[in-house]
Amino acid sequence: MSKPSWMPRKAMVLAAGLGLRMRPLTLERPKPLINVGGKPMLDHALDRLAEAGVETAVVNAHWQADMIAAHLKGRKKPKIVVSHEDTLLETGGGVKKALPHLGKDPILVVNADILWLDGPTRALGRCAAHWNPETMDALLLLMSTTRAVGYDGRGDFHMDPLGRLIRRGEGEIAPFVFAGVQIIKPELFAQDTPDGAFSTNLVWDRLQESGRLFGLAHDGPWFHVGTPAALLESEELLATGGIRWFWP
Repeated sequence: MSKPSWMPRKAMVLAAGLGLRMRPLTLERPKPLINVGGKPMLDHALDRLAEAGVETAVVNAHWQADMIAAHLKGRKKPKIVVSHEDTLLETGGGVKKALPHLGKDPILVVNADILWLDGPTRALGRCAAHWNPETMDALLLLMSTTRAVGYDGRGDFHMDPLGRLIRRGEGEIAPFVFAGVQIIKPELFAQDTPDGAFSTNLVWDRLQESGRLFGLAHDGPWFHVGTPAALLESEELLATGGIRWFWP
């Protein structure tokens, strides 16, 4: 499969979370290093980035940071830069700390604790092909809540016919959950944002108000591996081909 004509050359992989809901499995091992489908979730994400042509990936690390750094030491593609966080900076603060390594062009930001399988076309390639910097500042990959394996929440976003995103209101149910992959302009994390910890939600809320927050529905299977029970379910579906019950 050919690579898209345009793809971010740099990416941020968020791997600094504490993995509290995955305990006791994360008491001694960070969640991104837990195996799913034969390899750590972090490697699934990095392998997809390498396949897409991403050249450099900044991986942030806090809990068991030395273990993550050691695991990544031998990787050649993409080139790895480990961003150590002495204190947990959350998603937005983690990207902001890594900005000196990310450049000025749009970047991919990928959560290291999720797993997706590509549909007919590679998900990262679809995102790159859909990206339009003239009309959007962030493009989020979304998953239908009814097809998300292991997810039982109320969803995150509504999406209009043009792809613009609106957060679900309090008490509402939304049809899409954020799938942990986005293309975003890095300067947004430096513009009037706190020093230290803050969530990417701060950036998204501003983009929603300006009409520049967009989404793209994923067309393949996606796994919300948030608890030991969800991990077991995901492993069983991947091993037996049972994912076909979720994805015709």
